[in-house]
Amino acid sequence: MPLSHAVLALLSSGPSHGYELKGRFEAAIGPQWGGLNIGHLYQILDRLVRDGHVTRDHVSQNDRPDKTIYRLTGTGLAELRDWAASPVVRAGGFRDELFLKLLGVTQLGPQALAAFVDRQRTAYLSDLAALTRQRREQTDPLVAVLIDAAIAHTKADLEVVTAAETRLAELAERAGRSGLSVGEQRSVG
Repeated sequence: MPLSHAVLALLSSGPSHGYELKGRFEAAIGPQWGGLNIGHLYQILDRLVRDGHVTRDHVSQNDRPDKTIYRLTGTGLAELRDWAASPVVRAGGFRDELFLKLLGVTQLGPQALAAFVDRQRTAYLSDLAALTRQRREQTDPLVAVLIDAAIAHTKADLEVVTAAETRLAELAERAGRSGLSVGEQRSVG
């Protein structure tokens, strides 16, 4: 579970409470990951406590509600080290909505394919421009690496969608000849 291991990594620098961990995670990972749901974080922390990777202590506070401090255990540190030493391997293939969209627009004929590719290309170019601006402004090296990865992924997706227009043209043409046009389908439904 990558998020569990990210929490272990954050706790390796010292004890922390839930909202502090949430803030540190979001600061370390940056805008490319998105916000971390605090409820999900507490579920992760509960599992880590259950598995003996983390301990929890309740701290009373006079002027605020009590807080819970989490600490990494020796078992948790060993788990973090084992996880960090292993390579990332995609277990579920390459599920991506882009491929489902390409399936759909190809079935709708060549005009639908060309229109989708044009819109998607524009969206990717816009994303690249925004990512490039973020990258220039970034001083945190970890966030910079994540933005670099987002740029590389977006460039790869741009190449895929550009190649798809040519590679799927014949399929789209066949589908357009053999299938009903979108207007005909509406009148049938």
